[in-house]
Amino acid sequence: MSDTIADPAFEPPPEAQAFYEEALRLLKESGVPFLLSGTYAVTAYTGIRRPTKDLDVFCKPGDYPRILAFFQARGYRTDVEDERWIAKVWKDDKHFFDVIFAMSNGTIAVSDSWFGPDRITVYGHEVTITPPTALILSKAFIQDRYRYDGADVNHVILKQAEAIDWKSLLDQMDLYWEVLMAHLLNFRFAYPTERGLVPAWLMTELIGRLQAQVDLPPPRVKVCRGRLFSPRDYIADISEWGFGDVVGKGLEERHDPVA
Repeated sequence: MSDTIADPAFEPPPEAQAFYEEALRLLKESGVPFLLSGTYAVTAYTGIRRPTKDLDVFCKPGDYPRILAFFQARGYRTDVEDERWIAKVWKDDKHFFDVIFAMSNGTIAVSDSWFGPDRITVYGHEVTITPPTALILSKAFIQDRYRYDGADVNHVILKQAEAIDWKSLLDQMDLYWEVLMAHLLNFRFAYPTERGLVPAWLMTELIGRLQAQVDLPPPRVKVCRGRLFSPRDYIADISEWGFGDVVGKGLEERHDPVA
């Protein structure tokens, strides 16, 4: 179990707190396994307080239809925003919570390994939160012009290094080991006195992969993996410069709710 903050405090919109309490109560009543993530998990693990405007509920891909059906049967409006990773449950036109079952770029899905023993009390309900390893996975690819979660990754490593399953983290990032290495280098730069928090074997493994890659010929298929970080910031690469797209998303993306 991780060393969570004894009494984490959250700052939701006052008018939304009653809805969040109701949503968590019903989620627990549903019997469907779920995790609370986002700002709630970051605050619990690091003590950093910041306002939150939503509720990020994580579940396995096979369970998200069950959550939506449970709430829909009780009069809530549901919206499958993108079947690859996110749905929403709406109380009214203002209040909703996200149901997230994979990363937005499709690289990693929520799995049983994301469920651990860490629990916090939020709005009167004891709920399970994403463990540090899964929290890093959920934030590793969020590198957008308007949002970058690298600081969250650094803070989770700083405060929860002993609770991180480094082998599992590497296994799940195996195809994207360069992304993991970049985060770890950023951590070493941000906290030079704390470099020892990242296991030496992991840095040695990643450096060995990079060294082996340096003298290899470039891939023959010209792709841009930048859209795994930000679909909108790498549009020219796909539409004008001849790079193949590995994301499979439209060049113009909607992020607003469907009316």
